Amino acid sequence: MDFTQADHRFMARALQLAARGLYTTDPNPRVGCVLVKDGKIIGEGWHERAGEGHAEIRALENAGAAQGATVYVTLEPCCHQGRTPPCTDALIAAGVAQVVAAMEDPNPRVAGEGLAQLAAAGIKVSSGLMAAEVGALNPGFVKRMRTGRPFVRSKLAMSLDGRTAMASGESKWITCAEARADVHRLRARSSALMTGVGTVLADDPSLTARLDGVERQPLRVVVDTHLSMPETARMLSQPGRTLVLTTQDEPDEMQRLQEAGAEVIPMPRHGNSVDLQAVLDHLGSMDVNEVMLEMGATLGGAMLQAGLIDEMVFYVAPVLMGFEARGLFRLPGLETMDQRIHLDIVDQRMVGKDWRITAKVKG
Repeated sequence: MDFTQADHRFMARALQLAARGLYTTDPNPRVGCVLVKDGKIIGEGWHERAGEGHAEIRALENAGAAQGATVYVTLEPCCHQGRTPPCTDALIAAGVAQVVAAMEDPNPRVAGEGLAQLAAAGIKVSSGLMAAEVGALNPGFVKRMRTGRPFVRSKLAMSLDGRTAMASGESKWITCAEARADVHRLRARSSALMTGVGTVLADDPSLTARLDGVERQPLRVVVDTHLSMPETARMLSQPGRTLVLTTQDEPDEMQRLQEAGAEVIPMPRHGNSVDLQAVLDHLGSMDVNEVMLEMGATLGGAMLQAGLIDEMVFYVAPVLMGFEARGLFRLPGLETMDQRIHLDIVDQRMVGKDWRITAKVKG
């Protein structure tokens, strides 16, 4: 279908509204909706929190009367009873004339059926307008619905010569205050923050999103093969949940961490450590959409070599830390140029005095 300039303008507004739910809709997608009649917006809405009204319902409430209106919505209207009634029923009852969806819902319970129900009721339907932009706003929801696993984003702070810490382990602070604040925005949009026990032992991080107005703390996930995490770890006293994934099944050790506030879950073993693919399967079963990795070179390298990282965000400081400082990833077995891991750089910009480079992992 050929979309007009006005169609693009109204869908762009719907996408703008959807982004207001960036930190709050989890595990649901971020969705925005605009109602238009006679070329003017008569109602707007966005999904704010799981269990509350969907974007279409909010827009209908805001419009009052929507008879004959065109609906611009960033995701296909739902057609099943969940925590809220089907949006398709509400749109049909309101008497709208047309629905333009940016993309079909990847949820198998919808997957085109919502648009089909609207069409069967005599409403003109179309999709595909700004679908890429909507997918970029909801990468975790889309991937989880299609594969059962969350979208994995790795965050790395490094010097210009690719170092993450001095040989002694000292790493505070490589990047500037503006870059560190930007990291908290990435944390706040994430469903889970994942690290390895080595990082816990070395840095004792809180792993929280420290951002004004954030209502929900991401799930904290620690990969701890041998249950060596101390019960005094700082993150265990923070708001929100901490999940410890291990290959050990020792009741005393598990109880030690459980009494400190952790949820300990035995996982399958792969080689000498936790099966990382099983970890992502488990997080997907928990409705985790986006995972942000904040880990050291060993676990980060294992995730990368297993093909489990979708996106990498590098914060590059204009400093040099020298040959003996610690590198980004431990990648054993990379010996020839044809074994290189290739990236597609999709965005680069200044954050304070540092560079933020966002890249997709190819293949």
